[in-house]
Amino acid sequence: MDYLSNLKYAEGSRKKRKRVGRGAGSGHGKTATRGMNGQKSRSGASIKASFEGGQMPLQRRIPKLGFTPPFRVDVQTINLNVLQIAIEKGKLNPELIGKKELFKAGLISSALKPVKILGNGEITTVVNLKVDAYSETAAKKIEAAGGKAEKE
Repeated sequence: MDYLSNLKYAEGSRKKRKRVGRGAGSGHGKTATRGMNGQKSRSGASIKASFEGGQMPLQRRIPKLGFTPPFRVDVQTINLNVLQIAIEKGKLNPELIGKKELFKAGLISSALKPVKILGNGEITTVVNLKVDAYSETAAKKIEAAGGKAEKE
């Protein structure tokens, strides 16, 4: 039976470390497995992973395309049909639905980013929503069902 006191590593799973620079008799003496000459044989040698021996590096050879807007606002979107399903499953209380409630229900990834309700699908439940933005069709459908679409 195996106890902590008599556990052993599996045969061949542990390899002895190579001790270099310990004399000619070790087989790894003199140049200590670094070869004869060159940058990598010298002490303190370190070469960037991206260095290509003086050839133009890949990140400089490839053309740069496009533009990343520095002040882009990442808006989270939810469709009405998704809201309706969440209400029917009991994940959301239709009395008041805000960003925190949507986050707890798992419909959005962050309660800090802005949320926009889109009008895809139908909503039959009377809901009181309070989020950052609504599409025109979403606001009309919510109010047609008897609910309120307020901005936060």
